[in-house]
Amino acid sequence: MSAEPSAPSSKGRTPTVVRVLVLATFVVILNETIMINAIPRLMEDLDVTERAAQWVSTAFMLTMAAVIPTTGWFLQRVTTRQAYTVAMAVFLAGTALSAVAPTFVVLLLGRIIQAGGTAVMMPLLMTTLMTVVPEHDRGRVMGNVTLAISVAPAMGPVVSGAVLQVGSWRWLFVLVLPIAGVTAWLGLRQLENIGEPQAGHIDVVSVALAALGFGGLVFGLSRFESGNFAKPALIVAVGLALIAVFVFRQLSLQRTGTPLLNLQVLRSSAYAKALFLMSVAFMAMLGSMMLLPLYLQNLRGLSPLETGLLVMPGGLAMGLLGPTVGRLFDRFGARVLVIPGTIGITVSLAGFTQISMSMPYWQLLALHILLMLSLAAAFTPVFTLGLGSLPPHLYSHGSSMLSTLQQVAAAFGTALVITVMSARSSSIAADGGDIVGAQLDGLRLAFLVTAAVALIMVVMAVLLPNRAVASDEAAESDVASGKSENENAELVGG
Repeated sequence: MSAEPSAPSSKGRTPTVVRVLVLATFVVILNETIMINAIPRLMEDLDVTERAAQWVSTAFMLTMAAVIPTTGWFLQRVTTRQAYTVAMAVFLAGTALSAVAPTFVVLLLGRIIQAGGTAVMMPLLMTTLMTVVPEHDRGRVMGNVTLAISVAPAMGPVVSGAVLQVGSWRWLFVLVLPIAGVTAWLGLRQLENIGEPQAGHIDVVSVALAALGFGGLVFGLSRFESGNFAKPALIVAVGLALIAVFVFRQLSLQRTGTPLLNLQVLRSSAYAKALFLMSVAFMAMLGSMMLLPLYLQNLRGLSPLETGLLVMPGGLAMGLLGPTVGRLFDRFGARVLVIPGTIGITVSLAGFTQISMSMPYWQLLALHILLMLSLAAAFTPVFTLGLGSLPPHLYSHGSSMLSTLQQVAAAFGTALVITVMSARSSSIAADGGDIVGAQLDGLRLAFLVTAAVALIMVVMAVLLPNRAVASDEAAESDVASGKSENENAELVGG
């Protein structure tokens, strides 16, 4: 991958292009979780049912799952500035439309447009980071990225809870709009192009298969609930079938043309293992993140703002530990962090199986902080190790696949825990048990399932290599383009 020369970066300093993209990613990810507490207000103001109101989050997730598979191709066809401009312009348009939406349908359209911009930002950030940061410093920089992308979702429910205490749900978008606008302006002032766009046509059939396949899979998983299994299962089956056709077409295009998503990334053993581990981690994390608010609000009677404040320290701890984890990874490699991290995740989820109506809040806080710190110990090394094992021309495709499977894993984890919890609670209530006891037992069983899933992560952590092995293909690419390792490390000044 060729790149335009620019001022050298100081050792130990994050390149300017990465700092700009981290700031933009923080803004768009904050927006992803900011609507969690607004459902009751939407039901009242726009006269919609709870199931309909939930679509402000479901539609966002579906759009992400449908769009992200195309970003690997897209990022190789445009410059860094063009990709950033498109992402932020689309996000700003969606935010503005959502703020003034006169009806729920218009609000939903605004959220879908927002998600389209968000879907580009994370792969753009990861691809650029892997391109401009030398291997020996990637852990530290990825740790700083973790700081931003971990704190943002943790702050979303707290910010929305505080805003909704004093104002309308529209202010959630009104407040984000100028922040995103200033971020976009700063980015366009400082951002430099990294790499040269490549020629190539887009395969429309692949786009349709990716959108319908991954979108349908996530939609089907989001529809699972107690007493409603047949229709969601059918949608999931159709989604999986379309994904299978999508995979077959990509394999064909790799021989005859330009694939939308290059599946050659799976030839790297380290990347494949990291991909699987990250997917399972997101499945366990999102499942637990869905269960804890249900317990705190429905059974313990906390408000959305109080719930957000209780879980915020864990998110902050995860973010603050990110830079330290990154430096440790650069020095010692992945296994010394990922193995203890996955064990910590399992232990914390097992601890949540002991929840009761009298469990002290400090114990819940401690378990949640342990979970978030353990996730921090695992995420940064696995991200860096997985993408670092790929040749440079596959960074965008590797990042795209990681982000796509994160959305699918999050939907699967949520569907799994909700289905288990609902089925267990309904069974106990049908046998004459009290409602509160039935709900508690359902939550405990769901947490037990996530803990069992987390055990798979421990096994995968043991199988991970300690460091990414330099790819011969990457080395040949560098020689062919006339670049030295030093030039790669000095692409952008910061």
